Amino acid sequence: MKYALLTALTMIAFASNSLLCRVALGEESIDAASFTSIRLISGAAMLALLMLYRERDFSHKLFNLKQFNPVSVLMLYVYAACFSFSYINLTVATGALILFGAVQLTMTGFAIAGGERYGLQTWAGIIIAFGGLVYLLLPGVSTPPLFSALLMICAGAAWGIYTLRGRGSKAPLLATGWNFIGTVPLALVTLLVFRSELQLTGNGVILAIVSGALASGLGYALWYSVLPQITASSAATVQLSVPVIAAVMGLLMVGEPISLRLVIASMLVLGGIYLTIRAVAGSRNNQAQGTHILTRK
Repeated sequence: MKYALLTALTMIAFASNSLLCRVALGEESIDAASFTSIRLISGAAMLALLMLYRERDFSHKLFNLKQFNPVSVLMLYVYAACFSFSYINLTVATGALILFGAVQLTMTGFAIAGGERYGLQTWAGIIIAFGGLVYLLLPGVSTPPLFSALLMICAGAAWGIYTLRGRGSKAPLLATGWNFIGTVPLALVTLLVFRSELQLTGNGVILAIVSGALASGLGYALWYSVLPQITASSAATVQLSVPVIAAVMGLLMVGEPISLRLVIASMLVLGGIYLTIRAVAGSRNNQAQGTHILTRK
């Protein structure tokens, strides 16, 4: 029950990032560059505090450049920047669906490129999920703006790469904290580049801080505390709830309509991803059992 509650809180935190960003930009209480920068800086501050609390030698390594992974830092920044700028024109639900679909398809694509071989069910799931994204972007009355959708796809691809790079980390909280800290210079450069377009209000700054410190910083810390207690397939499957939670939040809190196109696309994308996850999990379990039998022999 404890881990089920923590998992539910984590998924709500992930979905809240979409809601907070959309509300802040939709009300024009902050610009996308400022939201990105404040989110990253406040997330870095929160994770730094967590590391100071949990890691005794963290303060002695604060300025040790060896702690930073440049590629992971860049992917985290690209994700955050593309995420914010895409939500200028996307609804909460549409953005979350595109992001989640792009993340899973990116991770699956890298697995295939890395030599993993999948069966018919897995390929069927990939094709269905990809088809759902294509259907969502086909011309029509309820089609999201193409450029914003492409930005969110870039955000999902960057997050997928970032996730893959950190999957084998022995200290995920430390790795995430250092990566967030590494984005602070990039966040400051972003503010400098877009200085003529900056638009800040108290409400917008608060929403960005909540997104960075709570929904991102604490959200990721919660997720890493849950991951060791559940299987990889369960972790992947439970994240299917994020676009659904985001859609409900958008409907209840900001009155965003849910179109038939979005419903159909969601069923295709989430259904296809679920099919893929279950097939991959089953394949790996069979391989593990086979290896165990051979070892015993």
